[in-house]
Amino acid sequence: MTAYAIAHLQEAAPHPEIAEYIERITATFAPYGGRFLVHATQHEVKEGSWPGHVVVISFPGLAEARAWWDSPAYQEIAPLRSRHIDGDIILVDGVRDTYDPAGTARTMREAMRTP
Repeated sequence: MTAYAIAHLQEAAPHPEIAEYIERITATFAPYGGRFLVHATQHEVKEGSWPGHVVVISFPGLAEARAWWDSPAYQEIAPLRSRHIDGDIILVDGVRDTYDPAGTARTMREAMRTP
């Protein structure tokens, strides 16, 4: 099942280390089947606030996403970003092609009925 690395990164002043991070990141996730789905694009806020930028990288599965995050190659460049940009980053499983949210609603309704 496809998994994703999702980052919500705050605005930051341009810095040579950030440029280096951006230049090098693809080489760190490519061996794990990762690829950018969202990067350096504009977003439109419909509810709440979402300052900064969104980055989404897809992976074949959560194991590959974790292996990328923990890899020496990524850990070597991560400080180039984290020294200059605050943000939140998660790894998350996607849903199966057959996912039906009605099943989630049924489970929720059943849980509400149980004392």
